[in-house]
Amino acid sequence: MNAVFTLDDEKSYQRWKIEKLAGYPERAGDLVVPIENPFDLTVDDRRELLARIAKANMAVYQGPTNENPDKNIPISIMSQLGAERRDFNPEGDELGVTSLTPRKKGEFKSAQYEYIPYSSHAIKWHTDGYYNTMERQVRSLILHCVSQADEGGENDVMDHEIMYILLRDKDPGHIRALMEPDAMTIPKRVEEGKVIRGDMPGPVFSILPDSGRLHMRYTHRTRSIAWKETKEVGQAVAALRDILTSPSPYKFRLKLQPGWGVVCNNVLHTREAFEIGGDRPDHRLLYRVRYLDSLG
Repeated sequence: MNAVFTLDDEKSYQRWKIEKLAGYPERAGDLVVPIENPFDLTVDDRRELLARIAKANMAVYQGPTNENPDKNIPISIMSQLGAERRDFNPEGDELGVTSLTPRKKGEFKSAQYEYIPYSSHAIKWHTDGYYNTMERQVRSLILHCVSQADEGGENDVMDHEIMYILLRDKDPGHIRALMEPDAMTIPKRVEEGKVIRGDMPGPVFSILPDSGRLHMRYTHRTRSIAWKETKEVGQAVAALRDILTSPSPYKFRLKLQPGWGVVCNNVLHTREAFEIGGDRPDHRLLYRVRYLDSLG
């Protein structure tokens, strides 16, 4: 277990924090790496992407593929960055690729409670797969833009390690509370009287046992979520939400263009509402692929 994140070794934490914040990106443009061929990243491409991921847990690539709908583009990029084990979900395809574009109710493969990712509505702060079991947590993901909305559709992103720093420096008790194994529970899901998924309790912050990396599971939503009813957890969640709703130099706004994408170690992110416009009902199309492997 990495002592940096356990609250037991303040000296190690302070050394890590100084190194983490030294040269940290100051603007969204600092995350960007132009690439020439997503199927054959150069040594420099890979080095520059992984350097940004090592520092900020995310990077943005600017690719030349424009509106090419080839789903192997994001899969190839992630493979070259070291991620292979895909997390398949009911609304994805046989490749593990989920097409994020507005859908009608009849276009879903199964009954859904949550249509927001497949609508033009805003999505609040979250990490992906927070409802997965602890054994199948999403460690990394890619969002690849095929086509973008005329208005809106921006993504705000924030490094979960930065969130950890801000909370720990405010009150180490917040970290202790958010590391409790039942701090946040996603209630069971029932469709047509059948339990599709049982209750999913787990921590907000955890340390990955095989790597010592920090992992975060979180959703800003207030429905279909149960927080542990203790004063400590309540105060920690309030502090976390306050950070997410306040201005911060550590939040970056992205508007991906066709052929661009973001690769990350499942950082906190949002999506702004968007206008579809024109006579193209699928005008905004992003491919999302989730992985059980970390990047870098």
